[in-house]
Amino acid sequence: MSKNKSVITTSIISNERIIGKIYLIRGRKVMLDRDLAALYQVQTGILNQAVKRNLERFPEDFMFQLTPEETKNWISQIVISNKERMGLRKMPFAFTDLGISMLSSVLNSKTAIQVNIQIMRTFSKIREMLANNEMLRQRIEELERRFEKNDEQIKNIFEAIKEILEPPPAPPRKPIGFHAGRD
Repeated sequence: MSKNKSVITTSIISNERIIGKIYLIRGRKVMLDRDLAALYQVQTGILNQAVKRNLERFPEDFMFQLTPEETKNWISQIVISNKERMGLRKMPFAFTDLGISMLSSVLNSKTAIQVNIQIMRTFSKIREMLANNEMLRQRIEELERRFEKNDEQIKNIFEAIKEILEPPPAPPRKPIGFHAGRD
């Protein structure tokens, strides 16, 4: 029965739900302890206690604690104004993808392992999308460089078309007719 529960758990957690819990803090994509605890179906205190018992497994590039300013910024990002309702008594811990990977060795439940696999797959998809976006950006820049050279030629073509469409000014003509007082 617990095996079925694990399978059901991972199918319920969509990539979109996981992506919605990924924040950019200190220039890194991280997930917060409270969000991970909810996904792993444990209390935040239990998750943090397991981490604290194994701190040597979580160097700063795996996990860090938010400063009060970062916490305030995070709260404003998720548009929740009542800090007490959120249950924040301590500054949250932020886990990088490496830290999240390490969590599976600290939390010994089948649910945690299955959820962890799903989170790792989502992080991998995000990295893949970013790599594709980088390739697309480079291609666009390459096209822009190519067309910059053609811009001058295209401008000359349009000027030639305008000259054809606009007749040249008429040359000055000699007045016709009889004019009094002329020799």
